Amino acid sequence: MQYAVWAHSGRLRPMKAFDRIYRLHQTLKARRHPVSMASLQQTLECSRATVCRHIQELRDYYQAPLENVPGQGYRYSDDSYELPGLWFNALELESLLVLQTLLANLDSGFLRSRLGPLHHYMQKLLENLDPDGQWRWDRLRILGMHRRRQPSALFPSIAQAVLMGRCLRINYRSRSDDRQSQRDVSPQRLTHYRDNWYLDAWCHTRQALRSFSLDGIREAVPSDAECINLSEADLDAHYASAYGIFAGAVTKCAVLRFSPYIARWISDEAWHPEQTARWLDDGRYELTLPYGNDTELILDICRYGPEVEVVVPDELRERVADRLRAAAEQYSSGG
Repeated sequence: MQYAVWAHSGRLRPMKAFDRIYRLHQTLKARRHPVSMASLQQTLECSRATVCRHIQELRDYYQAPLENVPGQGYRYSDDSYELPGLWFNALELESLLVLQTLLANLDSGFLRSRLGPLHHYMQKLLENLDPDGQWRWDRLRILGMHRRRQPSALFPSIAQAVLMGRCLRINYRSRSDDRQSQRDVSPQRLTHYRDNWYLDAWCHTRQALRSFSLDGIREAVPSDAECINLSEADLDAHYASAYGIFAGAVTKCAVLRFSPYIARWISDEAWHPEQTARWLDDGRYELTLPYGNDTELILDICRYGPEVEVVVPDELRERVADRLRAAAEQYSSGG
């Protein structure tokens, strides 16, 4: 038996009495044609008289545009109708709790502290729905393997600037050259990538799009500069066309061949939205993907060592080979 949780007037409370109303509404919304009385009785697991009572309640109390089509059954005359408030059954509530756990773990500070009370309250609601249930909240486990320290104090102001389209003046330390600079930026997106947050922004200093790792931002304050807001198409062309977080314009395509052993995993992975792949007769798996900056791609290829070969381009093949040779020399030199 699934129960409904009803959020109305800013409050959440379990309401077992409204479970059939919820299921009746969901049944009518899911069907394109009128639903017969017999079908409603079977779905709601109740008598004809009970179904009629719930239909009347749906009309009178919830102002539902429910009509009876003679000889066919019941339907909504307005497909856009929704029940007032927010309704969840037990399965949906469980899914929300899992998603909240995931979201809270994306950030160890700001998000977790804000979502914590709501997460706890939803746990209590689920326990009320099924007091005899064996709820093991400790079985939800999310591991961040390469997560860097995030400046949680800056997250709210950066997120607000992104959502409201306001310029920021940031002090940023680049790990590549260990230099710190002050820049005015027009925030475009917040991106969570491989367990770390990045600010995608138009840099007024460089007059170009850049990605700033949030753990490298030391200060972020409002700027008086005029904010530049780029279209989604322009952002996707820069950030989504090529491989990895460094993005940029696509200039080459890499062809990688994976051994039959590692192909069992690689064949189920999405390395890039525009990738193409095929199985070779000998069991190897060939992956073709677009890229521009090869920094991240080389690191990912090297993770698989002898299980992958770069076929083309020659430049990428040589750079991967040079990196693997340099790694091997560290072990062949005897320490």
